Amino acid sequence: MNAKAIVSMKEKIGYALGDLACNLIFQTISIFLLFFYTDIFGISAAAASTLFLVARLWDAINDPIMGSIVDRTHTRWGKFRPYLLFGAIPFAILGILCFSTPNLSPNGKLLYAYITYIALGMIYTVVNIPYGALTSAITQDPMERTSLSSIRMFFALVGGLTVSIGIPMLSKILGGEDPARGYQLSMAIFSLIAMVLLFITFSTTTERYSNRNSSRTSLKESLKMLAKNRPLLILSCIFVLIFGNHTISGAVGIYFFRYVLQKPAMFGLYMTLSLVVMMLGLLMIPILLKKLSKKQILYLGLTISLVKHIVCLSSSLPVIFIGVAIGSIGFGFVIGLLWGLVPDTIEYGEYATGVRAEGMVYAIIGFAFKFGMALGGLVPGFVLQATGYMPDVMQSFTAIMGIRSLMAVIPSVLLVVTIIILRAYSLDEKAYATIIEKLQSHSISKEA
Repeated sequence: MNAKAIVSMKEKIGYALGDLACNLIFQTISIFLLFFYTDIFGISAAAASTLFLVARLWDAINDPIMGSIVDRTHTRWGKFRPYLLFGAIPFAILGILCFSTPNLSPNGKLLYAYITYIALGMIYTVVNIPYGALTSAITQDPMERTSLSSIRMFFALVGGLTVSIGIPMLSKILGGEDPARGYQLSMAIFSLIAMVLLFITFSTTTERYSNRNSSRTSLKESLKMLAKNRPLLILSCIFVLIFGNHTISGAVGIYFFRYVLQKPAMFGLYMTLSLVVMMLGLLMIPILLKKLSKKQILYLGLTISLVKHIVCLSSSLPVIFIGVAIGSIGFGFVIGLLWGLVPDTIEYGEYATGVRAEGMVYAIIGFAFKFGMALGGLVPGFVLQATGYMPDVMQSFTAIMGIRSLMAVIPSVLLVVTIIILRAYSLDEKAYATIIEKLQSHSISKEA
């Protein structure tokens, strides 16, 4: 099949709806779960952060296992799509359970949080690793992959925007004076919508390249193969830093507006502005690609993104909102391009080792993505605890400085480190085109 085949807009949107589905649940986790645990369910910030760390350590084991399972999957529905079909219902159920508050003892609450959060992370792995790998099976054309990933991330931001506006609004409408019930019912609505969207993604996408050179190697051999995939390893580090940055500021934003600026009602507008402008950044990518390489656009986006965090050293709402508008354009460039680079590392691995392991590649990226998101709970939780944060009271100067550092200083450092690491990424458009040409020549010679 021609690697340059054009993917229809219907299929691109159908695929992108899967990321909308995942983000309706996981963005709620990213933005609101730490606050839900500390201020509603009654778990300490340190205990919640420890839970996030334990869950990510389990992911280090669980994700590669799932990647290996995906690479060995062959069904009448394809290699990746069956997991969307059969994972949708448990994904929705666990999303609801994660935001439920059974009447338990303090230890019982913590145990319940461990079980539901880790189980949700596992089913997210079952759904999201095959979902991500599906990109590589839909097309091998780099521009089509960029288009597919940009549309995917646009819908992911729609999910984030829906969550940031919808959760506070719905929880108040549905819960009234009972925020716990409001969060549970709001999550139930979003989880059911996510389930339906995953079914749509399953029915509207086609796997075209999922069977060639599919990995039959053991888990140990696959991990050795991945260790030789330098672009993948570099990209994984970038994923940790980028989504660590994103989720730290996202998780702390509600504290920043409530306790530092003392304008909690403005948090929804802040999140809305951030996500809408990121969407504009995504829409600008095709224009920028006519003048710049992907790597150059990433450098530009990372540099502009710094503005969003530096302005949080200020207490002026106009300055903060102008800064977030500027910085979010750059961040839109970054997230729009990052996911489009991942499938390229699959062909690199196939070229370097002779093994095509889509599932394992996305398992590594999925772990990096989730580990980065876990930083959004892990780092803030420990910083809040260390600086003396107390729920529902006037915060001390030390606690205020802790919140400011989480909004401005720590994310800025992560972005600078990302810029430095990006210099080592060498799988550019020219190198990828050469790899595809050699893979196709090798495939033709084998058939002959």
